[in-house]
Amino acid sequence: MHCPFDPKRRWERRKEARPHELLAAALDIFVERGYAATRLEDVARRAGVSKGTLYLYFTNKEELFKAVVRENIVPAIGDAESQIASFEGHSADLLRAIVFGWWERIGATKASGIVKLVMAEANNFPDLAQFYREEVIERGTAMMTRMLERGVERGELRPLDVTIATQVLLAPMLMLMMWKHSVGPCDQSDLDPHQFLTNFLDIALHGLLKEVPPAQR
Repeated sequence: MHCPFDPKRRWERRKEARPHELLAAALDIFVERGYAATRLEDVARRAGVSKGTLYLYFTNKEELFKAVVRENIVPAIGDAESQIASFEGHSADLLRAIVFGWWERIGATKASGIVKLVMAEANNFPDLAQFYREEVIERGTAMMTRMLERGVERGELRPLDVTIATQVLLAPMLMLMMWKHSVGPCDQSDLDPHQFLTNFLDIALHGLLKEVPPAQR
C-alpha cells in the first residue's frame, strides 16, 4: 500500500528548493538594506534555515550576490538576445518588445533594486562592480547595440551612431529604476512606469519636432 506522506521525499524536495529560497531571501535583503548592510545570518533567517545551511550553498556574501544577479537579471538578457536573433518583424516593434519585456522581467520586480545597489555601492566594492559590468552592463549594452544595428541594416532605422544611441536609450530606463527605489515611494506626482515607457518610445522613434527645419535637411 502506498503511503501518501513520505517524510524522506518531502525532505529531498525541500533540499532541492533551498538554493532558490536562499536567493529569494537574499534578493529581498540586498534590495532592502544594500550590500554592505546585508548579513548572511539575516538571509538565512529570512529563508528559514541556519547560517550553516547557507554556507553549504554559498561560501560568502560576494558569491551569494553574484548568484542573485545570475538568477534574476542575467537570464532576462539571454532571453532578449534570443528574441533579437529570431525576430522577423519591424525594428520599431522589436524595440517596444525589448523595452516592455525588460520592465516586466526586471524593472517591475525587486531585481530592479540591484541596479540601484550597484550604482550606490560600486566604489566601495570594486570587485562586485567589475563582475556586474562584465555579466550585465557589457552584455546588456551589446544586446541593445545589436538591436539598433539590425534596424539600420534593414533600412528601418536611419543611419546613426549605434554606440551613442544605445547609451541614450538605456539612460531613461536606468532612471526609471533608480526613481522606483529612491524618491519614487515619496513622489506625489505618481509617475506611471508604463506611461513613461510608452512616451519614451514615442519620442525615441518619432522625435520631438513635427517637421525637420529646412536648414537641417
